[in-house]
Amino acid sequence: MTTRTDRIRATLTESFSPTLLEIKDDSAKHANHATRMQQPGHAPNIGETHYRLSMISPVFTGMNRLARSRAVQDALKSEFDTGLHALSLTLKAPEEP
Repeated sequence: MTTRTDRIRATLTESFSPTLLEIKDDSAKHANHATRMQQPGHAPNIGETHYRLSMISPVFTGMNRLARSRAVQDALKSEFDTGLHALSLTLKAPEEP
């Protein structure tokens, strides 16, 4: 069975050819999110809703932070449409420290 992490990795690899790609599922940290916030968030027993992502890609060269975030969110639109709730991003071009 393909996990959301696998799909995210495949999509980002295809779209951005990253030199570094780290994906961490932080869903467990948000287990009570929906209950506390009275809105959709973490779905109990489902997980795969909150991720932390670090990526270095030459595609980001010349792009500002907002453009990078939008590009990643656009690439992952189908994941957001099917339950991905939150994505924390660290996005850099190869020449950045």
